[in-house]
Amino acid sequence: MHPRRPDGFDGLGYRSGARDEQGFGGAFPARSFSSASDLSHWVTTPPDIPGSRNLHWGEKSPPYGVPAPSTPLEGPAEEPFPGGGGSSVPGQSSEQLNRFAGFGIGLASLFTENVLAHPCIVLRRQCQVNYHARHYHLTPFTVINIMYSFNKTQGPRALWKGMGSTFIVQGVTLGAEGIISEFTPLPREISHKWNPKQIGEHLLLKSLTYIVAMPFYSASLIETVQSEIIRDNAGILECVKEGIGRVIGLGVPHSKRLLPLLSLIFPTVLHGVLHYIISSVIQKIVLLILKRKTYNSHLAESTSPVQSMLDAYFPELIANFAASLCSDVILYPLETVLHRLHIQGTRTIIDNTDLGYEVLPINTQYEGMRDCINTIRQEEGVLGFYKGFGAVVIQYTLHAAVLQITKIIYSTLLQNSV
Repeated sequence: MHPRRPDGFDGLGYRSGARDEQGFGGAFPARSFSSASDLSHWVTTPPDIPGSRNLHWGEKSPPYGVPAPSTPLEGPAEEPFPGGGGSSVPGQSSEQLNRFAGFGIGLASLFTENVLAHPCIVLRRQCQVNYHARHYHLTPFTVINIMYSFNKTQGPRALWKGMGSTFIVQGVTLGAEGIISEFTPLPREISHKWNPKQIGEHLLLKSLTYIVAMPFYSASLIETVQSEIIRDNAGILECVKEGIGRVIGLGVPHSKRLLPLLSLIFPTVLHGVLHYIISSVIQKIVLLILKRKTYNSHLAESTSPVQSMLDAYFPELIANFAASLCSDVILYPLETVLHRLHIQGTRTIIDNTDLGYEVLPINTQYEGMRDCINTIRQEEGVLGFYKGFGAVVIQYTLHAAVLQITKIIYSTLLQNSV
């Protein structure tokens, strides 16, 4: 089969030569163009395509049955942009900025909850388990002072100890919840058409998850309250090793005052389930209020485009912040009791939260949850349940400040891109 394009193809010569000899397959009579003047009537620049734009504005198209309009053409309303229309590029860049900012906002919130606030968690737990303490550190001012003393005497590691183990506990909790939900009919999430049975099964799943993560939580608690002065340079997986050893009864030797895991199930599950219920309820209420407020502002047509984009991300973050704050404040006394029960008999040495230096042993002898509550109330008073509460104030103040700064940065970026 011979190619239709001859070897000596030179554009017009092909049109006047080989193609005319064939006569378009006999359907039309062949026509010969002998000179370039004949061709100029049919071939123009730009090409002779009816309805096409001319390269020179105002130039008429060649006659091809339909006469071209005599009025000169105006320039295009939009300049072509490489890779797409010019009008859609600002929208695309704004959408990309919106997605990137949403990811950055979530990352900033996660960083604040797990990294920036970790020194507050460390000091808060040390105050909770220190039954010797005369200073309860109920305000953030005394907490800042004692944190400065720890950093001066032991270095920055004293405030960030045990941070890796907290991530491990979160990972074990998420993994256990996913595995249990896969092999059991217990629902991992509650649908909108919920019923009491579904809620009960969902809370049962949460309870089983807390039971699985309980020994690792105990090991993480020890790492966060153990004094840096006598603490060995343990690996990041030391929490897993200690947790498994707590279950099978091996590992670091413990005293006879160590409570068995069976006696720790009820307070651990009670605290975890109540924390989850309070957080979920507060989060739903806050989201409902914020969405209604946003809806009313849209009806009043007083919402700017920047505010509309902010409403896509910040309501959920604010709801999570309020839910976590309320649940921590409400359950703080129960958390104090839980931590003292977990730390008892583990031969843990903590820092002296009264002086900022020296160490103290934990030698409590609680028989259970009820005995712990009665002993704290009798020996330390009602405020004894709130030891270290000033660290909570600092923790959520930092969190609120980071959210506000992130919101300001995000608003500025959106205003510059709109």
